[in-house]
Amino acid sequence: MSYHSWGRVCPPAAHGVRLVARDRPLPAVGQPWLARGNGRSYADSGLEPAGCMLDCRGLDRFIAFDAERGILRCEAGVLLDDVLQVIVPRGWFLPVTPGTRYVTVGGAIANDVHGKNHHRAGTFGRHLRAFELLRSDGSRLTCGPAENPGWFAATIGGLGLTGLVSWAELALRRIDSRGIDATCTRFETLDEFLAIADGAVARHEYTVAWLDASPRRRVRVRGHFTWGDHVADGAGLAARRRRAGPAVPFAPPWSLVTPLTTRVFNTLYFHRQRKPVSQRRVDYEPFFYPLDGVREWNRLYGRPGFAQYQCVVPRVAAADALPALLGRLGAAGAGSFLAVLKTFGDTASPGLLSFPRAGVTLAVDIPWRGEDTQRLFAALDAITLAAGGTVYAAKNGSASAACFRASTPALERFRGFVDPACSSAFWRAVEAAA
Repeated sequence: MSYHSWGRVCPPAAHGVRLVARDRPLPAVGQPWLARGNGRSYADSGLEPAGCMLDCRGLDRFIAFDAERGILRCEAGVLLDDVLQVIVPRGWFLPVTPGTRYVTVGGAIANDVHGKNHHRAGTFGRHLRAFELLRSDGSRLTCGPAENPGWFAATIGGLGLTGLVSWAELALRRIDSRGIDATCTRFETLDEFLAIADGAVARHEYTVAWLDASPRRRVRVRGHFTWGDHVADGAGLAARRRRAGPAVPFAPPWSLVTPLTTRVFNTLYFHRQRKPVSQRRVDYEPFFYPLDGVREWNRLYGRPGFAQYQCVVPRVAAADALPALLGRLGAAGAGSFLAVLKTFGDTASPGLLSFPRAGVTLAVDIPWRGEDTQRLFAALDAITLAAGGTVYAAKNGSASAACFRASTPALERFRGFVDPACSSAFWRAVEAAA
């Protein structure tokens, strides 16, 4: 089997061993290995092309669910989508969820995923009660805030490098309905975005903004800011009959995301909302997971694939750094119709390498153009570092390894927890950046 990154840019890993039982010892593969979830990491932090992938999708069983207290224990290969199908009809929800429900619980831990509610809930790792870590020496460590706390902190956001998580126990969030009361407002300047964000994070649980990242030399910060809250009037928790969305059937030889298509799409999308403010009640699925409605959407970028640049910069530096980042993207003709802007709160993650920190985060998907894209990432990294920010290893990959190393103060402490058998293409790039 061939294992690809979601961006399909990195060399695939061709050798894998599928795990089917959490109580069995790790296989002796005789080469470097890395645990594999559902392959939604965009770059090479989730790939070991020079060794073996330990495929965890077979670890897909639920172990225990306390529906009174909202405590779930399951194996690491369970998808968040499967979790939602079990817990939502019983009045519970994920405390933190990324923009796709097709990631495994183990993957959510390894990347310490964040969502639209970081200002209130922090990262996924803050809601973990315990997990089991399997090491290549045969040891099994039960880790939690009070038990093996060092391993707990290193594994959360640790990119799978401390060993393999076999099961995890998660504290859930109570809800009364599947519905979300959502409000969307337009903004046309960065100052306007920041003002809206300040008001929204103080009053609402979920906030996010779509940004018009059309390729243009003149920087223009405009987009749609959305906030939302779970409906609290008992509108119902009954399971809906979900229909699989359309799928992009294949990856064409070239990218369908071009400067022209991006500019046309973003202009139409920005003006689709005729009123300055719109309000609606929606099901949680399209609110949290709009891209999941198009299966295999990554194929739109064609065989060359795509990369995402995601960074976070301190709030005090955002006024200078964000226009500089967007200006550099525009000058390179690297437009995007998948650009997200949001704010992070000051709640620290328990993970040593976790990405979120207080400030403003920008995420932009762009078609891969080989060395041109690598040079662009280097220029963006320089702006991010100068602003006192950092980059997201699950998205940026080896193209930003040096920036990751320079902006991650806990890296030396983390190195002591790395399993000697674990490696990845990204980790080798980080080590080479010394």
